[in-house]
Amino acid sequence: MITVFGSINVDLVSRVQSHPRPGETVTGSDYFLFPGGKGANQALAAARAGASVRLVGAVGTDDFARLALTELDVAGIDLGGVARRDGPTGIALIVVDRNGENSIVLSPGANRTVTASQLSADTLRAGDTLLLQLEVPYAEAGRIARKARDAGARVVLSVAPFRPLSREDLAPVSILIMNQHEAGALAEHFGLRVGNHEADVAALAHALDKIVIATLGADGAVAAGSGDMVRVPALSVTPVDTTGAGDTFAGVLAALLDEGASLPDAMAGAAIAGSLATTRPGAQPSFPHRAEIEAARSGVAGI
Repeated sequence: MITVFGSINVDLVSRVQSHPRPGETVTGSDYFLFPGGKGANQALAAARAGASVRLVGAVGTDDFARLALTELDVAGIDLGGVARRDGPTGIALIVVDRNGENSIVLSPGANRTVTASQLSADTLRAGDTLLLQLEVPYAEAGRIARKARDAGARVVLSVAPFRPLSREDLAPVSILIMNQHEAGALAEHFGLRVGNHEADVAALAHALDKIVIATLGADGAVAAGSGDMVRVPALSVTPVDTTGAGDTFAGVLAALLDEGASLPDAMAGAAIAGSLATTRPGAQPSFPHRAEIEAARSGVAGI
């Protein structure tokens, strides 16, 4: 069972030729509204990969709340831990350029109000997986993480959006996931920065005594901390929109680990899923189902 403690947003997306510079106005496409938020995204990615998932988070009392939960409800995710708070649902303002790269501004809304008390202490059990990110208060996420560790559950944290957490903050975490930029920033925060992605990951894994995974975009992903360095390739695709690709990786990784896959096997499937998610616009609408992941994987040599 996977429990996701995290954010629930609606994404407002516009496409542009290039990102505006400070003080510049650019004309974008018509805007699109998609359900999003790192917590909701990872929950949906895990569910589409075949996992049983519950989500703990919060939405507002506005009209966006229904849209934010639509895909999650369809996927059969347990939403009993999602609270309704007075005020707005979280919003992400996303600009996507012609290369599929995005810039994001978050307005947290109800995500600021998520608390550890929304999940009873006896819900997390040995062998379960807890999936966390940094779009809800980490003081609350940390309380959940400690409960999960004490219960014998695996704790997976996406260090995104990046913030300089302490060693104490990270103590209950089993696996850290980040992109190459976040890996460099975290290594620099701990005085470990080497500048080479693999070296940064290895240094973090050694210093923190955890499995550390960095996604590298078109170059796949690397991990250290469980023996030899693990390297997996991405799928060769032409990206349309990279929004949600990292969340897809995290959710699918958690789903595969939760069902007993080895770390290299789970990473390989997650990297393919993340690649597939970049080939369609939006975050949640782009997330692949398990059959699509397996079909793509069967066509890649060595995976």
